[in-house]
Amino acid sequence: MTTSGSSDPSERGAARQNWVERRREKIRSEIERNRRGEYTVPTWVLAVALALIVGGWLALIFLS
Repeated sequence: MTTSGSSDPSERGAARQNWVERRREKIRSEIERNRRGEYTVPTWVLAVALALIVGGWLALIFLS
């Protein structure tokens, strides 16, 4: 009996290989962008920095 689907081990291996290659290419392109100076700070880092600054000012105001 034959089953439908990609149960062939070579197909799964090829799919995994394609995923690994796509991941490597994504990492390479990110490194190249960063070396060209196109690096951007993630939004969550900016939000945390802003919260710390505002929290520090509020602590300074209320605790002094």
